[in-house]
Formats: sequence, C-alpha cells, structure tokens
Amino acid sequence: MIRFSEVRTLGRSDVGVDAGARLALVEMMLASDDAIDAARRSLEWLARHARLRAGICLISTEDDVARLTPGAVHGLHAGALNGFVVDLEERGHPLVAVAFGLRPAAFSADDLKSDLRLVTPLGLIGYQALPLHALQGKDEPPAGLLLVAGVPAARARDLHWVAQILGHRVARLRSTRGLADAERRLRRERALLYNVINAVSDPVLLTDTGGRMIIANARAELLLASREDDSEGRRRAVALNNMLFSSALAQSAIADAPFRHELLLVDPTEGSDLLFELLSAPVGDAREGDGIVSILRNVTDLRKATEEIEENYTKLRVAEAHVRGERDRLDLIIDSVADPIVVTDPAGNIAMMNAPAERLFTVRPEVGEHGHRAVRANDAHFSSFVSNLFFEGDALRRTGSIGLVDPQTGRPLPVEAISGKIMSEHGEITAVVTILHDRTEELEKQRLYEQLKRASDELEQKVREATGELVRQNELLRRQHIELEQASALKSQFLANMSHEFRTPLNAILGYTAMLLQGVSGRLSPGQERNLQRVDSNANHLLSIINDILDISRIEAGKMPLTMTEFRLSTLMAEVMAEVEPLIGRTQLSVNSEIDKRIQLVRTDRQKVKQIVINLLTNALKFTQHGSVRLVTSYRKATDEIAIAVADTGIGIAPSDRATIFEDFRQADSSPTREYGGAGLGLSICRRLASMLGGQITLASEVGRGSTFTLLIPRRPRRR
Repeated sequence: MIRFSEVRTLGRSDVGVDAGARLALVEMMLASDDAIDAARRSLEWLARHARLRAGICLISTEDDVARLTPGAVHGLHAGALNGFVVDLEERGHPLVAVAFGLRPAAFSADDLKSDLRLVTPLGLIGYQALPLHALQGKDEPPAGLLLVAGVPAARARDLHWVAQILGHRVARLRSTRGLADAERRLRRERALLYNVINAVSDPVLLTDTGGRMIIANARAELLLASREDDSEGRRRAVALNNMLFSSALAQSAIADAPFRHELLLVDPTEGSDLLFELLSAPVGDAREGDGIVSILRNVTDLRKATEEIEENYTKLRVAEAHVRGERDRLDLIIDSVADPIVVTDPAGNIAMMNAPAERLFTVRPEVGEHGHRAVRANDAHFSSFVSNLFFEGDALRRTGSIGLVDPQTGRPLPVEAISGKIMSEHGEITAVVTILHDRTEELEKQRLYEQLKRASDELEQKVREATGELVRQNELLRRQHIELEQASALKSQFLANMSHEFRTPLNAILGYTAMLLQGVSGRLSPGQERNLQRVDSNANHLLSIINDILDISRIEAGKMPLTMTEFRLSTLMAEVMAEVEPLIGRTQLSVNSEIDKRIQLVRTDRQKVKQIVINLLTNALKFTQHGSVRLVTSYRKATDEIAIAVADTGIGIAPSDRATIFEDFRQADSSPTREYGGAGLGLSICRRLASMLGGQITLASEVGRGSTFTLLIPRRPRRR
C-alpha cells in the first residue's frame, strides 16, 4: 500500500529566508506577465535560498485545463521530461489528489517503488508535491503542481510560502489573459458585424421601438443621419426621411410580425424621390430590450420600368389591332386567287399563305404520315428556291420550276414559281411574295412524247449505269473508309494539340487576371474588379470545355490512363459534397447524402469516379429550381456492384431526349435560346469514363418531376 506522509511544518523557532529575499521574489512575480516565467523565477529562487536540487512546475494551459504540463524545470535536462503530464480527470492518481487538495505531500523512495504512478522525471528519489491554488480553501481547478527534490526540512516554510504566492500569481495571470482574449474577440466580432452590414448595398439598420437608430450601415446613415457641417437642405431632407421612416416603423410595431411596406424617401444629396421597399422584423434581446431590424430595398428604377412596360404594352395592343385588321383584308384578297400564293419574311419563314397554298404546306391530321412527309419535302424545296433569290444580287424577281408533292393524293406536282421581293422605303427587303402555277398537264404531254423515243435504249443504259455506279460506289466506299479513319485520327490529334495550345494562353490569362484581382498592379475600381471577375469566370469556363474536349480525345485515342487504388467510398462522397458546397450555397435546394455503411473499401480509379459524380451532382443543381437533390450510395450484392445515384426534383428529361443527351455536344434542349448553358460534353465524358471503369450510367426521368442518374461500377476490377 502507498504511504502518504504529510510535510512537517516548521515551528516558529525555525529560521527561514530573510524578508529582503522574499520581497525580491514578490517583486519579480509582479513584474512577470507570463505564468511560465513566474514558475521559472520561483524555481531559481528556491535553488538559491532553499537548497533546491531539482524541481518541476506543472501548469494547466488555457487550451487544456484538464492536464498539467511542465511549465518550468530546474536541475533536469529538457529531454528527461519525455511528455510527462498529469491528467486531472484521473481522480484516483495520487498527484491529482494532491493537486486538488489544500495540503502538500511528501513521497519517499519506498512510495515510488510500491506505486509506479508516483515516478516522475525527478527519478526514484523522494520528493515533495505542493498544490498551486488561487485561493486557499476554494474547491476549484488547481492552477498547477510543484514537485521539488532535495529541499531540507528546515526550508519547508519557505517552500510552502513560494507555492502559495506562485499559485496566486499563475491563477491571476490565467484569468487576466482570459478576460483580455474575450474582450479582443468581442471587438473583432463587432468590427466584423459592421464590415458585413456596410458591404450590403441596401440600407440596413437596427432601431428601438421608438425609431431611434442603434446600428446602421453606411447606406442607411446616408439617408437617415446628418452631421452639423451638412447643408440646411440635407438636414431637412434627413429629418423628413426620419419622420416618414418612423411612421412606417409604427405600423410595423403594430403588426408585431415581419412587415413589408413601400416607403417614399428623399435623396439628401440630389433631392430626388426614392422609392424603397421596407422589410422590417421585430427582434428581442434580454439585455438590450426589443428592437426592429429594417432593410430598405431601392425599387425606384423597377417602378419606372414597370410603368414604361405597361405604357408600351398598351401601345402594342393598339398596333396589333390595326395590323390584324389589315391582315384580314389582305387574306380576303389572296384567298380569291386560284394559284397558291406564299408570303415569306427575309429569314425564309412563311408569314402568310392562301387556301391553295395551305393545302401544300400545312400538316393536316387526315393526310396521315405520308402526307406529313410530303409537306416537309414541299417546305424544303420551296425554302431552297426562295433563298436563291437573295443570292442573285439586285434582281427583284426570280422564275423557276419546283417539284412539289400533293399531300392528299401523294402524286408529284411540278409547279412554276415566280418570286418577287417587296422593298421598304429605305431599300430593305421586308417580304418575298411567291406565286406557284401548276405545270402538271404541260409536263405530262412532254413526258409521253419523250417516253416513246427513249423507251428502247433506257433499260440498257440503266444496266450499264447501274453496273458502273456499283463499281464506282464500291471504290468510293473503300476510299471513304480510309479517309474517315485518317480524319478521325487527325481530328483526335488536332483536338489534343489545339487543346494544349489553347490552355497555354488561357493559363496566362487566368494568372494575370488573378494577379490583377489581388491588387498586384494597384487597387482596382469596382467596375474594373467586376469586369476582371467576368474575364476570370469565362476563362475558367473555356478551360473546362477545353479539358473536356481533351478528355474525349484521349479516350477515343485509347490514351486515357486508369489508376486503380483502394479507398473508402464515404470519404470520397464527403469530398464531393465539400467541393459543390459553393454551388449549393447559391441555391435554395435541400441537398443531402445517404451513404450505405455496408460499403467499406472500393478498388477502382478514384479520380474518375469523383469526376463522374461531381458532373452528375452539378447537373442536378443546375437543372433543379425548387425541391431537393439527393446523393445516395448502395451496394448490389448480386452483381458485386456499387451504385451511386443522384436524384433531383428538376425539369426532367423527355423520353425522346434520353438517348441523345449522352452524345457529344448534345443537350436535351439544343436550341440557341435554351435556358441552361453548357457545351454538352459532361454526360458524354461521364458515359465514356464509366465504360472504362467497367460500369455504366442509367437514367430514370419524368418530365416536370425530376431525374435520377445512377453510376454502376464494379466494387473491384473484373478479370478480362
């Protein structure tokens, strides 16, 4: 059993250190503003005046108050400490009992042999342990622990005195530094608050229930605060703004809920009217009392634009009614003509036609699929004829033949077309009018006459032509096959070379743009900074497209390497979510991940799996306006495959587009006016990478309900 012996206290007859030496130590303590320095000075004092041979002063730090670590040592080599600490949470430890107690204890060499927990860097010799407390008799965490060896019993009173004043000083320094740190942190947080609200372009302010400002950003002070050196006109404008603002806040206080109201104020600088949308919400604080947070959003330009749009819309409706009347009269005129008449705009789109022309160029349900094809063919032939009119220079008319098809009967309908340009008073082409005349009877007579003349040798000529054509086509196909192979190789080489050539100047653009944005060449104006940010954003976008093209070229050329590694799928998914966090922050979507804990280690190309999942996740965020996006992983034991699904509640994909979206440079909406941007390479690259990994990408979608893209890859590479 461990024997604890109390330190023998000296009697009044014992001789201690003189008062001058003690006073010198106290002065050194007061001059020191560091706990470790105070501990070092105390050990040096004990070495000079109390014959201390070796000592360790253990002190708790601000970052870790649950452990006592060596703060100062005397008579020992620094390497002898070997990470020596005392864990205060281990209440059964003898040294912890001394640290929390109010009385010192002495441990002999026998005590150290019977309980190895008492062994310290002081060795196997006996030593004394003295607790360091801020206030005697208080049950509080100790400030430290003093371990000393070699101090004779005659110096016990000096030793206890040093432990007492050192405990007071260490505790005082620790509490003083904690208060100073808290005060500095409060000042930083307050400065940050003002920087944040001053960065907001809209006026933001906190007022009490009486309308008096407590906190306001610079924009709010511009409208609602004035200085003594301001002009009389500005002070009056500010006073009027405060009166109007206080009146609106009074209504907000009555509502006792978030309040939205239009507020008309005066620009104190220019004197013009400003229309704001006032957003107010009450807030309460136990110390500061109730208040109101208000945001003023400038909607002056929006209101003017709305009024102009309404006025223009009224004018447009009047003009539409006038044009509609003129068009009705024109329809009556052209419908009375027996020949088809078609009016097209300069772009070749049909703007007007009469009833005979509608029979040729309009799809009707009763004509069936054959009739639909005939209408499309008629439209193509007609558009080609009209477009040639624009290539004939200053010619105002063009006459020629067009081969059309009757959609109802399916018989050929050769017509003679006469097209004429309609010019405006400024010499610009406004429309093209075309009249079509049926030449069926005329051509039928000519055909019958020529048929009798050529019937005898036509078959022989066709046989010779067909034989020669077959040989020629075979040779042409062989050459085309060789040319296509060469063209494909040249295309891949060209794309790879050009991608590298493009990236060199692009990297320079990105580098110099970043340097300018960092202020290397001087401070930028807001407009310059905004334009440079646009340059940087578009250059990064172009670099991403070039990298996609280079990836496709490398895959087609079979030069895309695979790096198989073993990793945890949960770690990879956490990285993916962290990388798209900025995109998630710019949306109002609910984004979450569900990781199957049954999946432990996966062996495949980690970077390519990450590239595929990030592409699918960013697509889901881009094409989802409302709702949620989920990232779900699961394990399919039957096939030993990992499934990574990205499900969204976005626009969905029509069945007719589900095959084409995986092709190069294709999107579900490929029109020039499509709502969502992109080069159409992402899903193509994902499909190719998935194939390289021995997997595939599946799609389940419903228009208007959302889409689910699922990446299926083997958990480990399959043997081939």
